[in-house]
Amino acid sequence: MFAVIKTGGKQYRVAANDQFEIERLPGEAGDSVSFTEVLMVGSTIGAPFVAGATVVGEIVEQTRGPKVISFKKRRRQNSKRSRGHRQDLTLIRIAEILTDGKAPSEKAAKPVADTTSDAAPKKAAKAKPAAETTTDEAAPAKKPRATKKKAEGEEA
Repeated sequence: MFAVIKTGGKQYRVAANDQFEIERLPGEAGDSVSFTEVLMVGSTIGAPFVAGATVVGEIVEQTRGPKVISFKKRRRQNSKRSRGHRQDLTLIRIAEILTDGKAPSEKAAKPVADTTSDAAPKKAAKAKPAAETTTDEAAPAKKPRATKKKAEGEEA
């Protein structure tokens, strides 16, 4: 039996004991993960997901993809730009495909939340520590702002 799962914004056709690379998932090698976003199991098609279906897998290793180089050159002197990227990947082995809300055997699998979405992830603002005052002294008063003097003959 096979299933179609969705993770990392992509869809994968999987069967038991398949090994494949997906975008980085949190966890260490040997951890068990479950995919609840199952689009299809056998001949059952979900709308959008198959109710009660879960695919359980095991993280084999955390790895990185090949380096991809983006090089731009224009017909001007010193007009070039080179930029590289390596994608973080997770190698997964599918343990079993469960239907009808059955629980995974052996280890309890952690449900996987899709960490990538269409919107860019929001960066958490760094909290600045509040200034601690241990003395009873008040902050010095600010000087009044100097006003601009008008030249003779000018009106407001």
